[in-house]
Amino acid sequence: MKLVRIGEPGQERPAIVDETGVLRDISGYVDDIAGEVLLPQSLEKLRHLPVHSLPKIDGTPRIGACVGRIGKFICIGLNYADHAAETGAAIPAEPVVFSKWTSSVVGPNDAVRIPRGSVKTDWEVELGVVIGKGGSYISEDDALDHVAGYCVINDISEREYQLERGGTWDKGKGCDTFGPIGPWLVTADEIADPQQLNLWLEVDGHRYQNGNTRTMIFTVAQIISYLSRFMSLQPGDVISTGTPPGVGLGQTPPVYLRAGQTMRLGIEGLGEQRQTTVGESL
Repeated sequence: MKLVRIGEPGQERPAIVDETGVLRDISGYVDDIAGEVLLPQSLEKLRHLPVHSLPKIDGTPRIGACVGRIGKFICIGLNYADHAAETGAAIPAEPVVFSKWTSSVVGPNDAVRIPRGSVKTDWEVELGVVIGKGGSYISEDDALDHVAGYCVINDISEREYQLERGGTWDKGKGCDTFGPIGPWLVTADEIADPQQLNLWLEVDGHRYQNGNTRTMIFTVAQIISYLSRFMSLQPGDVISTGTPPGVGLGQTPPVYLRAGQTMRLGIEGLGEQRQTTVGESL
């Protein structure tokens, strides 16, 4: 299934994408794509809905983040060997973990605001993993059973804030609009192998990132198992699993975003995002 949330910010309602690409309203069955709706038994009920009898959604409504009421937005850094190399970083012995604030979450096609005074706002296409069945101390063998689905994430980052201002990475990662998620949540049964997905990103038509999840240092299963040692994972938690090479920081010389540019990015089978950058108003 491809699950989606449509409507203005804070007023999104749940929908499903039928096999012809038509949006169908499922708000008569669930209130949101969030929380317990992401449990395996709840998703199974949605699979049995009479999709072609559901109300069509006409027009081109705004698409919101594909998961609502996100509890934790957890990210993994330097998780592609070739990306670590382009940034001059050593291959990590364990996953590098940081957080994006949930206030950074926006829809996949919403504008991205460059923070006031920013000179190093950057892009990162990433595979997003949404937890369905929660748990702690999850084994690698069982880890993928805890996945509700997958999505596209743009882990937008302000490199000066992240790397040059002291402290943790988090303040360069969690600015408002720095977490576009979606367009769809594609349920895990539709993705045969999350470690064999092409992903890419363009800025103003120039392709900077072109990678595949097979080059991850730590697999999705390893990441879920690792994180569950330090925190309980809960339905609706989102994990962003790292980016392939081609970020602005890794260019020679580095290239960063400025107002008025367009990012387009996508992952095989998970859809595309498109964002325009705007300056933060004073």
